[in-house]
Amino acid sequence: MGMLYYHNSENPIQIEDLTLAHLKVVIATKLRRNESFTLSWRHPEGDPVGRSTIWLHPSIPLRFVFEDPVVPELRPEWINAMANSANSSGGITLLTADMIGSGEYHEGHGTEQDGTGA
Repeated sequence: MGMLYYHNSENPIQIEDLTLAHLKVVIATKLRRNESFTLSWRHPEGDPVGRSTIWLHPSIPLRFVFEDPVVPELRPEWINAMANSANSSGGITLLTADMIGSGEYHEGHGTEQDGTGA
């Protein structure tokens, strides 16, 4: 399980390593361009039901921590789906591999099929 540390929070956002690796590429690209945006995700099982959103800006420190020391092979369609989401008014909706493969995400729309991703 990977972790995304946001600003000076002591409590990281836990994200599967593979998902975090794809997300890191999209976030780094946006921040390198000096673009601000939001990141939204559904709370994982075991946490209170709901979703969260954070504001990402080049001046806000981020730290990506991966459990696996080996860099995984990245899937371009996954990066493209997150990048399209990042460029929407709703910001990045955290997508997992099963969402891409199951059709839960409609590429080009920037949100999940059920509309909860904004």
